[in-house]
Amino acid sequence: MTMDETTEPGETLPELVWIPSEVQLFRFSAATLNPHRIHFDLPWAQQEGYDGVLVQSHLHACVLGKLALDWAGDQARLARIRWQNRRPAFVGDVLTCRGNVTEVDRSGGGLLVSCELEVRNQRGELCTPGWITLTTAERDGI
Repeated sequence: MTMDETTEPGETLPELVWIPSEVQLFRFSAATLNPHRIHFDLPWAQQEGYDGVLVQSHLHACVLGKLALDWAGDQARLARIRWQNRRPAFVGDVLTCRGNVTEVDRSGGGLLVSCELEVRNQRGELCTPGWITLTTAERDGI
């Protein structure tokens, strides 16, 4: 299923399971110019009181965006994204990203689709709630 004229509130996005690795976090830190060692140096992260190397807050947002855009298809583009980091996630955690459609606006041509998203760890704990709005290329003014 993709985002199209049949999309309705309540539609569920396919789950995305993600296991962050040390290499992924190191590369994301490098690409985003994030020098904080808690994202790539285990002894440093432990010295700062963490159980492991932490997943970057913005990487959570990127994965939520990937979940929604992969579901939406090639005609969609990101209009807005918000998220909150509520619980840390670490290298090796099994993170499950889920979402569902909360609102569909067909006025003004094209589609404007809002979704509620989340990332939960392997214990079912909410790490990151998020909200995203997607639009189709035909829609103006976004």
